[in-house]
Amino acid sequence: MRKRALLVSIGLAVTATLAATAQAGASGAAAGEVLTTGGAGGTAVAVGDVLSASLSAGTKARIATTAGGSTGITCGTSAFTATVTGNPAAPGTATESVTAHTLSSCTTNIIGATGVQSITVNNLPFAAAVTSGGSLTVTAGAAGPIQTTLKINTILGLTTCVYRATSLTATPSNTDNSLTFTDQLFTKTSGPGTCPGSGYFSAKYGPVMDTSQAGSPVVFVN
Repeated sequence: MRKRALLVSIGLAVTATLAATAQAGASGAAAGEVLTTGGAGGTAVAVGDVLSASLSAGTKARIATTAGGSTGITCGTSAFTATVTGNPAAPGTATESVTAHTLSSCTTNIIGATGVQSITVNNLPFAAAVTSGGSLTVTAGAAGPIQTTLKINTILGLTTCVYRATSLTATPSNTDNSLTFTDQLFTKTSGPGTCPGSGYFSAKYGPVMDTSQAGSPVVFVN
């Protein structure tokens, strides 16, 4: 009986040890940094890595004159580049420096406009913060406010319109590793009356990739 009791005790101890090990392993797998590659909770994106994305396949960037409206400017090409400046353990907030944001191949259906000569994003780099749970916020950097300059051809000649935003918010998705901006408000700060008073920016970028790593793996938000 004593031998049987000893074996039972050893068995219970082994079971408890295995259970604790499994639990620790599960906790370790769930842990990780805010930005990872290889999957949620995967390999941490290193500080200094460069992330980039173009418009998601089949989508276009829009700057509408009203929220959700159909009048405005549509761009077939757009991309951004950002450098990771901080990537703490999740849950937390990762930080980035947005160093480039381009929009091209643009057309317009604004009354009186005949074409879009250029769209330039000014005052880069911007600051960006990515929080666990799913939000990215872009704010002004040291160079000045978030600003975009539009040069639009009109029936009266070339018109320059300048717009500013206080901040921009996007929603990340781990389903397709994308970032979606919806109706982000820009307000006109200079330009003639032919420039709309507001612009509402919408675009979906993805997949977001870590171009500093071999194969440019896609990025997950944890």
